Amino acid sequence: MSSRPVKVAVVGHIEWVQFARVPKVPAAGTVMHAREGFEEPAGGGAVAAVQLARLAGSATLFTALGDDEHGHRSLERLTQLGVSVHRVLRAAPTRRAVTLIDDGGERTIITFGERLEPHAEDTSLPWEQLAEMDAVYFTAGDVGALRAARAATVLVASPRARHALGHDIPLDALVLSHGDATERGEADRAEKDARLIALTDGERGGSYSLRDGSGGSWQPAVLPGEALDSYGCGDSFAAGLTFGLGAGLEIAEAFSLAARCGAVCLTGRGPYQRQLTAADL
Repeated sequence: MSSRPVKVAVVGHIEWVQFARVPKVPAAGTVMHAREGFEEPAGGGAVAAVQLARLAGSATLFTALGDDEHGHRSLERLTQLGVSVHRVLRAAPTRRAVTLIDDGGERTIITFGERLEPHAEDTSLPWEQLAEMDAVYFTAGDVGALRAARAATVLVASPRARHALGHDIPLDALVLSHGDATERGEADRAEKDARLIALTDGERGGSYSLRDGSGGSWQPAVLPGEALDSYGCGDSFAAGLTFGLGAGLEIAEAFSLAARCGAVCLTGRGPYQRQLTAADL
């Protein structure tokens, strides 16, 4: 790994999430009391940006927020977590979500409202900065935003980028979940553009394939504690892979780092209580 700082960024979305710990997901018609509740700005863009900031020392997030309480609170909280946020304000409200965490640590997510995304036509955003980045992770935005992100040395994308994908914009990696049918469907149109496709499979590790037909797999990392909360594990994994590739690690090393990121996140309350840091490397 290079001794110089790795410059990283995320182009993606934020959701204001209310978390609730419950014994199990309620059956239809029942009433259940949450044992614990807390709120955080989360979503794929936010979680990945915080994980990258903790690995690299700093990270930049390009996003869109509503000009409302949740949007302003998201900016304040992510700044506290070490992320430099470049945001455009929309008339639509910041998207919200409720996430139930059961006793097994599994999360169930319900979203409210439109997902707000940054667009290349948002000229108040300093898109030119992306050309200075060693690596960018892309979860949401339009085709123009993805083209701007492609100026980075390494570009990793999530299938949740949806309509931005499949336009002959080369990706260094596409990261998706084996168990997520929606992600696998969205990935179909982007696979031809990706040099590397990573398929995560939770506690079983995962597998990857390269454009030249070769491929391999990685093993799950050893959990550094009890599994508490799976929210944010996949986004922390993707951020770790983005950082590793941007730092010049070999593919196997980058996947090992990414797996550690996912494992550490699993042992914390919410996405930010425990994430891998530069001190852990």
